[in-house]
Amino acid sequence: MTDNRVSPAFVADERAMLDGWLDWHRETLAVKCAGLSEERLRERSVPPSSLSLLGLVRHMAHVERVWFRRVLNGEDVPFIYRRDDDYDADFNDVDTASAEEAFATWRAEVEVAREISARVPLDAIGKQQRHGQDVSHRWILVHMIEEYARHNGHADLLRERLDGAVGE
Repeated sequence: MTDNRVSPAFVADERAMLDGWLDWHRETLAVKCAGLSEERLRERSVPPSSLSLLGLVRHMAHVERVWFRRVLNGEDVPFIYRRDDDYDADFNDVDTASAEEAFATWRAEVEVAREISARVPLDAIGKQQRHGQDVSHRWILVHMIEEYARHNGHADLLRERLDGAVGE
């Protein structure tokens, strides 16, 4: 697996630390997917789970959009993969999904999220509530690190099952 990640600094201010860890986890997902064919990325390798690496990439594109564009920035943008009849379509509709499209969408959402985040102080409150609660930018960054860390653990298992590749 190709690994182009930049390790987070051991000493940094809070903003640099949060940004560094989030970017490291974003790139960890890319590392877990590197070098696999579209068919392998679609494969649900840990039955009975419907998780696949491609589903995780699609899901994280959705998560980036929701937290940064909708909640933090207050944009009225549509969901990417979710359908009215399938809340988990990002995971479930991968059998014919394009890996190229999914990665391009995810990368584009990451870039927009970075741009929004860079303009907003950590203490800023999102323009849209989540479950009836105000949400700070700081909370969103910590949550995104947690979200990627959890799903990167899933990606570890999926990738090891696909071809035996392991790694941090």
